[in-house]
Amino acid sequence: MSRPEAGLSATGRAGMNVPAPRHVRPEDGSRLGGRPRAWLVACRPATLVVGVAPVLVGTACAAALGHVAALPFAAALFGALFLQIGSNLANDVFDHEKGADGADRLGPTRAVASGLLTGAQVRAGMVVVFGLALLCGVYLTAVAGPAIVVVGLASIAAAVLYTAGPWPLGYHGLGDAFVMLFFGFVAVCGSAFVQLGRVPALAVVAAIPVGALATAVLVVNNIRDRETDARAGKRTLAVRLGRRGAIVEYALLLAAAYVAPLTLGRPRLLVTLITLPLGFVLLRKVAGTTGRALNPLLGKTAGLTALHSAIFAAALWPW
Repeated sequence: MSRPEAGLSATGRAGMNVPAPRHVRPEDGSRLGGRPRAWLVACRPATLVVGVAPVLVGTACAAALGHVAALPFAAALFGALFLQIGSNLANDVFDHEKGADGADRLGPTRAVASGLLTGAQVRAGMVVVFGLALLCGVYLTAVAGPAIVVVGLASIAAAVLYTAGPWPLGYHGLGDAFVMLFFGFVAVCGSAFVQLGRVPALAVVAAIPVGALATAVLVVNNIRDRETDARAGKRTLAVRLGRRGAIVEYALLLAAAYVAPLTLGRPRLLVTLITLPLGFVLLRKVAGTTGRALNPLLGKTAGLTALHSAIFAAALWPW
């Protein structure tokens, strides 16, 4: 539902010829062309690890407690991917409409702002993708009961209302809390619930590192855009706290990701500390970097989320 966004690689942007407006940087927009690649830009595939991670960890929690169901796992995984893509499409079109993606944008290319797709096209794509997420939810409701209806509708509403509506959540400093809630607690606990029929305490604790790292991705994004967001009236937490406060938030989120697994009292979860040096390196670099130079660190924070979550899930799994 959120907009943690990691930039596309140069390879992923290559080979496109659609003329771009002047505010699209040559390294991003001038090589973008062709409808499939335009949709790839809009979907932001590099962000999808943030949707996959909680499903892996939630499923590992279910496995640790003795039960894994393949079809509910697959439905939860595809549902999470569709929700993430739908959220990305919503952010693309609604940020453009609210003026947050102007000529001074520092982040990767947005499809609507760059003219690769129209707002109407992206809105239609958003409806289709959320429809696919609902289909996954229908199956999960049949498996796990009506509670999934509430979870699914709340997730879609949060994805849209992050940047849409008269009081968009992300524009009022609530984005961080909602990423932690939906990419952490809702996604991890929901993934365990559809397989166990209950939410175990293990999943609640396991949701903390996943949600914290997903939120850290958003923090890097908001640190980069702090000045342009402020000019557009987008009062993210980074705008409210200032650069130094946002860096402290990033550090606390990393700390939570490494401390929470240790509180579970399972010795083999110590393996999650393998990525701690990478966390220190990222913190130092984020603290010393500004502007577009933060884009690679956005991707690396998403990479840390994927790596830490994979190791965490593997350590939870009852081999």
